[in-house]
Amino acid sequence: MYRFLLSRQWVILTLIALALIPTMIELGFWQFHRHERRVTQNALIADNIAAKPLPVEELTSPGHTVPRSDYWRPATATGTFDTTHEVVVRRRTSSDDRIGVHILTPMVLRDGRIVLVNRGWVPAAADQHSFPPVPPVPKGEVTITGRLKADETTGASGIKDLKGLPDRQVMLINSRQQAGLIGGEVLGGYLEQTEPVPAGDTPELIPEPDHDSIGAHMAYAVQWWLFAAGVPVGWVILVRREKLDRKTASSDSPGNGASGTPEGDPEAIQATPSL
Repeated sequence: MYRFLLSRQWVILTLIALALIPTMIELGFWQFHRHERRVTQNALIADNIAAKPLPVEELTSPGHTVPRSDYWRPATATGTFDTTHEVVVRRRTSSDDRIGVHILTPMVLRDGRIVLVNRGWVPAAADQHSFPPVPPVPKGEVTITGRLKADETTGASGIKDLKGLPDRQVMLINSRQQAGLIGGEVLGGYLEQTEPVPAGDTPELIPEPDHDSIGAHMAYAVQWWLFAAGVPVGWVILVRREKLDRKTASSDSPGNGASGTPEGDPEAIQATPSL
């Protein structure tokens, strides 16, 4: 009755179904793990943003790689801004998705070491080769508060580090790169300034990272698992339909007693002309 399952068509269909089930299960777990990572990151952001600010010198040092556990930690820095080595970071967006640049200004601390400060977003210049107008820095010694961030890399950010850019323009915020240009001891990572708020709200400070949304990863995981459960159900339905179609075709074919002259019917035999 089920010999049709050994046909080439059904063998191929069955193998495809067997391959789809574990693939869909694995895709479901992939989305589930992404959901878990998002939840963990949201908790880390919320906890670190709420932490008490510490002097930046206690959180990082020259050549230090900021660990993920310290991302977004509030830190204070007291020193003098060095506009001589100020650069802009290209292709950055504002809070309303306008394309512009971030202003990256070194701050010379009291001990002579340097921390990079992302002062915020401003519109780009009219052409790609000009340095955009940027708001001036406060004069003299100042104290700022910011969120500690790790150095940007192409691998982590996906931003290609283009070469041959115009003077004082960069693609990545990287303390090691800037240390080579500045020629001093630069603390690892950088600060995203949050206080004080600039006069006239320019430059536009970097908004707080989102730590409320969890995305649709869990819904996608459930969707993949439902697809995996649906594959064997669909296979069984197709098998039953194929069996029914074959049974119907067999009962309708000549010579199976459903049509033609009934065997042993005397009246039918008498009605048959003799030769």
